[in-house]
Amino acid sequence: MVGAGKRRERLDMLVLAENFRALFYAPFYAAFALGSYQAEGVAVTLRPSPDPASTAADLLAGTADAMWGGPQRVLLTHWADAGARTVCFCNVVARDPFFIVGREPRPDFRLADLAGLRFASVSEVPTPWLCLQDDLRRAGINPAALTRTNGPSMAENAASLRAGTLDAVQLFEPYVETLVAEGAGHIWYAAATRGLTAYTTLVARRSVLAARRDEFAAMVRGIYRVLRWIAEASGTEVAASLAEFFPDVPQPIFAAAIERYRALGLYAPDPVLRREGFDRLQAAMLSGGALQRTLPFEACVDNSLAALAL
Repeated sequence: MVGAGKRRERLDMLVLAENFRALFYAPFYAAFALGSYQAEGVAVTLRPSPDPASTAADLLAGTADAMWGGPQRVLLTHWADAGARTVCFCNVVARDPFFIVGREPRPDFRLADLAGLRFASVSEVPTPWLCLQDDLRRAGINPAALTRTNGPSMAENAASLRAGTLDAVQLFEPYVETLVAEGAGHIWYAAATRGLTAYTTLVARRSVLAARRDEFAAMVRGIYRVLRWIAEASGTEVAASLAEFFPDVPQPIFAAAIERYRALGLYAPDPVLRREGFDRLQAAMLSGGALQRTLPFEACVDNSLAALAL
């Protein structure tokens, strides 16, 4: 565990907005379950959100002090408004948590194999497909050549894979582990294997970050505690600790999903956002047409509090 450092005499309250409920966000829920923020001298309350757009609106409106989400949203905000003041300040999910799952085993799978197959990509959020289409381009494949369905939901796509009306689907956990356990799906590709891709960080407005710097510094230290814990705890221990946040996910599936994510190096070893991961995400957004020009790392990322946590 990371040392708690100097404790503060009173607990201030920060409002942290949830992006959406997902298992790969486990470290954010663990910070509440383990009391990591309190241990560092700051009180943080979780603000549930119905969807990512509402989360971003809460942040901009000031009803949330911080949110977690993809640097993709920060990049888009800065692209739309050169004066935008949102900034990523604590890295958590350092690699892409999505998979391609197929109906049959393909141990020698290549991305080119998707051509001619009935494939469904993720529709709920844009980043998974943006990153995958970039992988395809780098492999010399035109994404437009795929027989691809953009939707409906991951749950419905998993059901279609079972039914045989799709050949492959893009999913995250626990859909992946459930299909594997049933023998109804086989992992063809783990997007995390492409390397660092800045996927989920804490985000705040620069003015709020400056005004409440001590509290945010404690928040980052709390996340660093969790990153160390999740690297060392067993999947079973993580699943048991976070069961209240995912009551519908069977514990063995939850534990197996965490073990798989951890083996893939999904979670950052510390809260510093590496430029390499940021650049890979931005390159995917550029190749997919979400951005029209490169934006500077320094405009979108503030690693000062993460550096202090180290």
